[in-house]
Amino acid sequence: MIKIILICSLFFLTFSILATIYRLVKGPSAPDRVQALDALGINIISGVAIFSVLLRSIGFFEVILLIGILSFIGTIAFARFIERGVVIERKHSE
Repeated sequence: MIKIILICSLFFLTFSILATIYRLVKGPSAPDRVQALDALGINIISGVAIFSVLLRSIGFFEVILLIGILSFIGTIAFARFIERGVVIERKHSE
C-alpha cells in the first residue's frame, strides 16, 4: 500500500514539475521566473526524497543536500541580478 502511495505521489509531483517548468519559461516577469526556479528546486528535492524512500536507500541524501544548496545559491544570484543588474559587485580602484 505504501508503495502505491509513493508512486502516486511521484506521478502528481511530475505534473507539478511540468507546471513549474511552464511557469519558468512562460512567466510574465523576471521575479515570477525566479520564484518558479526556486519552486522547481523544491519539487526536485521532494521527488528525489520520495524516490529514495521508494528504493529504501539513504544514498540520495547527499544529492538532496547538493540540489538544495545549488537551488538556494541560484535563487539568490538571479534575484540579485534582477535587483542590481550584476551578480558580483567589483570595486574599481582609482
